[in-house]
Amino acid sequence: MNTDKQYILSLDLGSAAAGVVLFNREGKVVKQLQKEYEKYYPQPGWIEVDPNEIWFTMLSVIEELLEETRVQPGDIAGIGIANQRETTVIWDKASGHPIYNAIAWQDRRTSKICDEFRYQGFSELIRQKTGLILDAYFSASKISWILDNVQGARIRAEQGQLAFGTIDSWLIWKLTGGKKHVTDVTNASRTMLFNIHELRWDEELLRLFGIPFQLLPEICSNSEIIAQTAPSLFGAGIPIAGVAGDQQAALFGQMCLEPGMVKNTYGSGCFALMNIGESPIISQHNLLTTVAWKIGGKVTYALEGSVFGGSSVFRWIRDGLGLIESTAEIEALAQTEPDNGGVMFVPALSGLGAPYWDPYARGMIIGITRGTSAGHIARASLEGVALGIYDALQAMEKDSGRSITALRVDGTSAGYDFFMQMQTDILQYPIMRPEVMPVGAVGVAYLAGLATGFWELSEVRAQYRISKTFHPDESNDTTAVKQKWQKAIARVKNWDL
Repeated sequence: MNTDKQYILSLDLGSAAAGVVLFNREGKVVKQLQKEYEKYYPQPGWIEVDPNEIWFTMLSVIEELLEETRVQPGDIAGIGIANQRETTVIWDKASGHPIYNAIAWQDRRTSKICDEFRYQGFSELIRQKTGLILDAYFSASKISWILDNVQGARIRAEQGQLAFGTIDSWLIWKLTGGKKHVTDVTNASRTMLFNIHELRWDEELLRLFGIPFQLLPEICSNSEIIAQTAPSLFGAGIPIAGVAGDQQAALFGQMCLEPGMVKNTYGSGCFALMNIGESPIISQHNLLTTVAWKIGGKVTYALEGSVFGGSSVFRWIRDGLGLIESTAEIEALAQTEPDNGGVMFVPALSGLGAPYWDPYARGMIIGITRGTSAGHIARASLEGVALGIYDALQAMEKDSGRSITALRVDGTSAGYDFFMQMQTDILQYPIMRPEVMPVGAVGVAYLAGLATGFWELSEVRAQYRISKTFHPDESNDTTAVKQKWQKAIARVKNWDL
C-alpha cells in the first residue's frame, strides 16, 4: 500500500459541468466543487462545446479545490478522470488549439452520414466489430464531418498534424502539456472505430469512415499510471492513473463487479449498464455492447441501454418553459397533482436512444386538455424518463438471459425520492442508492487508487455502502401508463425524417 499519500483526486467532466472531488483514504469526500460551462446550439439538432472553455473550467475548479483545502500536489497519490463519452475534439498538435468546437454526444448533424452507410449495408459489420449501433451518437461520423467541413483539415490529418480525442484525451493532453495523446479502452469503445474483440483500432472501419490512423490516440487500460501532470500546472507532477468513460466509471463505482449486476445513472441522459463478464454479447434488442473496464490483463464487458432523455428534460422545463427555477423543483411541481391527468411526455429532445434508436424522433407532450396544469406536465416528464429506463432494462433482460432483481442508481436525479419511488413502481424491483456520489468520480478514484497502490480491491469493496433502498408500492398499478407510453412512442418515431 502507498502510505505516504493522503488523497485521490477525481476529475468528473459531465455533459453540463466540470467537477472535482477529493477523496481520503477511507473513500470519503473531503471536498467537492463544480462549475457549469456553456453549450452552443448553432442549428437545430447541433450541440457544440468550446474545448478551451472545458479545459479552463476544469483547471479553475482544480485550482480552487487545492487552494481551499490547502492540499499539496505531493499529498495526492493519483488523478482519476471520468468524462462524457463520444463528444469529439480535433486539435492541432503543434499549437494545441482545437480546429473546431467539440461536437457533443447529443449532436445529430451526422445522422445523414450514418443513413448513407446504413443504406449501403454496413450496419451489421459495425455492430459485430464494435458492439454499437450505427448512429450519429458515436464519434466516427463526427470526426468525418469535421475533416470534411473544416478547410484543410483532412490533409493536415493525413500528414499527422492533428489529434482526435474524446474529452478524456483532450484533458490528458492539456494536463500533460501536450506530451501524451492517449485514450482508454472504454472511451475507445464508444468511437465506432474500435474492435471490442481484438481491443484495437479497426483498419476496415477507419477506411470506411475515411479517418487517418495517425489522427488517433494510443490506447491504455483503465487502471495504470498513464502520465504525470505538467509540473508547471500545480507546482509538481501528479500521476494520472485512472481513466474511464463516465458510465463505465459509475458501473465500477457502484461495485457492479459480478455478471448480472446493473446500475443506472440519471444524468443529462440516462445510462443503464449491466456487467456481462469476460465475453461480449452482441445485442439483438438494440442495446450496445461496450467495454466496461480493463484492469491488468483482464477485460470486462457490459450491455448498455442509452436513454437520451434525462435531466436535460428537466433543464428544458426550467429554461425553455420557465415552469421551475431549478431542476430540483420538478418533484415538488409534479406532486401538486395526484397523477399525470392523461398527459404523456416522450423526452426525445435529442432523438430516441435504446431500445428504439431513432435519431429523427422528437419530443412530444400529448394528452393535453383545457384542464392540464404545469403539475401534470412535470409529473409526465418524470414518468417519461422512468418509462424510457424501463424499456431499456426490459431489453437488457432479453439480451442477457438474466432477470434483473435490483437496480443501483446514481446521478443528480437519483437524489429525488419521489422520482425514485416512481421508478421502482414502474420496474417492480428494488432500487438502491449509494452513500457516496457522484459515483463516476468514485469509480475513477478507485481505479486510480488501485493503480497507485493507494487501495486494494478488498478495501474499495468494503467502502461501498447503500444509503437508501426503494421498494415497489404494490398498490400502485402502472399497467395503464405503460400501455399509453407505447402509444405515445409510436407517434414520435421518424418525426423529423
